[in-house]
Amino acid sequence: MKTTLRKSHERGHADHGWLNSQHTFSFADYYDPAHMGFRSLRVINQDRVAPGGGFPTHPHRDMEIFSYVLEGTLAHKDSLGNGRELKPGQVQLMSAGKGVLHSEFNPSQSETAHFLQIWIQPEARALVPSYTEWHPDPAKEKEPKVLVISHDGREDSATIHQDADVYRVRLGASDSVAHEVKAGRGVWFQLIKGEATINGQALKPGDALSTEDAGTLTITSAGAETEALLFDLG
Repeated sequence: MKTTLRKSHERGHADHGWLNSQHTFSFADYYDPAHMGFRSLRVINQDRVAPGGGFPTHPHRDMEIFSYVLEGTLAHKDSLGNGRELKPGQVQLMSAGKGVLHSEFNPSQSETAHFLQIWIQPEARALVPSYTEWHPDPAKEKEPKVLVISHDGREDSATIHQDADVYRVRLGASDSVAHEVKAGRGVWFQLIKGEATINGQALKPGDALSTEDAGTLTITSAGAETEALLFDLG
């Protein structure tokens, strides 16, 4: 089973003062023709927004955009009338469709907001814009792999307009979980916190591993608690 490792230090980096961001794929002024995306996955930005900072109102279209909050608070507002504050472990998913305006701010005056901003290309253009959220179920907090986003909304996941399953992975010290990669699909694993091994390949925070080969990925936490997102893409 062939896998490809994308090291954290190889990512693009932008420091705007109020925003410190690392780009897994080409984004804004960071251009790397070897890393333009993976299947329908177009953007994984690890963003740290300074207290009181944020992205002012701006447009998007024809993209599925979601944020996974890691630390602090993320305040979302959009032209659909939504105004929400999200906390760590929560997800907000916006289908930009034929056009939407939104802003994302850190409402705290003392804490940094830390989150992953992710874009996935939709299955069709000019969809009706929509907004939804996913909040963790306390009954599933100890489960190693929880479905967060899916095409059909099963298992109380948020619904996305793409053949994409997104899982939150959380492992205690030395715990393991397996993920079966089916023929014709691809998996991208983005490590957020802790260290892990996947089929013997060692990963540190910010590293990613991908494969388009069918088979089993065995993810094992190396040491402290591990947190990651796993994308299973058609």
